[in-house]
Amino acid sequence: MFRRKVPRHSIAPPPLLRALTELSREVERQLALLIDRAGQVQHILVGDADRIVVPDLGRVRERESRFRGLRLIHTHLDDAPLSQEDLHDLVLSRLDMIVVVEAQSDGLPGDAHYGYMLPQNRDGALWQVEGPLSPHALDEEDFLSFISSLEAEFLRSATEGSEVEEGNRAILIGVYNRRTLDYEARMDELEELARSAGLFVMSREIQRRDKPDPRYLMGRGKLEQLNMESMQMGVDLLVFDAELTPTQSRNIAEQTELKTIDRSQLILDIFAQRAHSRDGKLQVELAQLKYMLPRLSQMNKAMSRLTGGIGGRGPGETKLEINRRRARDRIHRLEKQLKNVRKQRQNRRRHRQRGSTPMVSAVGYTNAGKSTLVNTLTQSDVLSENRMFSTLDPVSRRLSLPYNQTALFSDTVGFIRDLPPDLVTAFQATLEELEDADLLIHLVDVSDPAYQEQIESVNRILAELDLHDKPSLLVFNKIDRIDPEEAENLTRRYKAIGISALDPETLSPLLDAVVHELMLMQRIAPYSHWEPPRGVVDENDLDHN
Repeated sequence: MFRRKVPRHSIAPPPLLRALTELSREVERQLALLIDRAGQVQHILVGDADRIVVPDLGRVRERESRFRGLRLIHTHLDDAPLSQEDLHDLVLSRLDMIVVVEAQSDGLPGDAHYGYMLPQNRDGALWQVEGPLSPHALDEEDFLSFISSLEAEFLRSATEGSEVEEGNRAILIGVYNRRTLDYEARMDELEELARSAGLFVMSREIQRRDKPDPRYLMGRGKLEQLNMESMQMGVDLLVFDAELTPTQSRNIAEQTELKTIDRSQLILDIFAQRAHSRDGKLQVELAQLKYMLPRLSQMNKAMSRLTGGIGGRGPGETKLEINRRRARDRIHRLEKQLKNVRKQRQNRRRHRQRGSTPMVSAVGYTNAGKSTLVNTLTQSDVLSENRMFSTLDPVSRRLSLPYNQTALFSDTVGFIRDLPPDLVTAFQATLEELEDADLLIHLVDVSDPAYQEQIESVNRILAELDLHDKPSLLVFNKIDRIDPEEAENLTRRYKAIGISALDPETLSPLLDAVVHELMLMQRIAPYSHWEPPRGVVDENDLDHN
């Protein structure tokens, strides 16, 4: 059977089917052949009476269609059509086609059925099944023409109406327990992160589970669906709103043959794109190395390399061990360089502290409008984009306050929920700038439906940095995007200041509040004729002033 040559244009010629069914009936087991497009038999599989197991066939060669270039022909000992397990094998192994033929009691081939995957369609169907057919009908179909047109259809449906570059298509996946109520907001944030990273989101998939699957995070059925959808949409990347374990990441990548990253890795990628200063690049590289070190794949003999030289015994140091050692050495060097960066920053801060100019720092959730506020207040041109983490390196500008007073106003990196710990550690040198601030302006995008969770996330990170006791003002930005009455109620409830960072006319209450706070701290000279803003400060502060 292995030496048989199959005509390239035939799905399955009758003589081959007859030989296969006779042998299958003789041994009373299901038999299968995996045949490539050149007509060569690549594998022979032997199952039992009820099922056959398709082994791991390795990765698909990189190609636009992502089909494996193999079709599976196997027997059933009854007249059953394609089973659900057959169709799952079709998708997971990315086969060109799967064919089943009945091995009748006399050994002759009976009815045949075949199935193939479908490109994206209105019905959402993943596959098409044809049959029952006579064995001779399989010989009449021009297989090469059929598979070529199917590949072309997959490519056309994946690119139709889209100018997305190759390598930028992604599916976002969220797996949440049933107690998680804000999963839609979490997916919205993940989509915004993906957009900021330059990805084009083709689809969002959510699964609710009591507990995550230890192997795949999601259920196997959902994974099969993702595998099929990725082919239909021409997707190159899967992005998970969770931190995948090294095992989960490897298993998902092996099953889908797609690049698989989690939320932390996506954030690290954004930081790598936005880091321009030497300090920022060092911090991002350190965070990436610390993240990737435990995720280097497990050692195997295929990675073994003889590096012991003369007198070395055994396989020597494996490539995996070399990679790990080099990563640790690089981490050590980066940590030393960042220590020097921290010392330099401390020296600069001590120099600033000798002066009398107070420091005000804007903190808040990413994309809350901090850079826009700095630009409006200081009439500067700090990079301001409607994207997450557009600012990585702290930027300070001189701010003119009422009564001819001045302060330094600094813009810092935005916060985000579940910020990767390695990233917080790596950016410690940058975040230390906040320690020297006399006053923090906690800026909140009040138009975001998840603004309450964002406030909590920022407060939590400030507490982790031991900054929760530092004087601060809660400022609600983008009030022009919500109903005026709602904006007034929210600012009153939270004792916040409402502004629109784009509109200078709304910023006077904020500047008055900054002056008042700095006066209380005796960082600027008091003025007897000055009155603090009403509704912004505590009445007890008035007596103190």
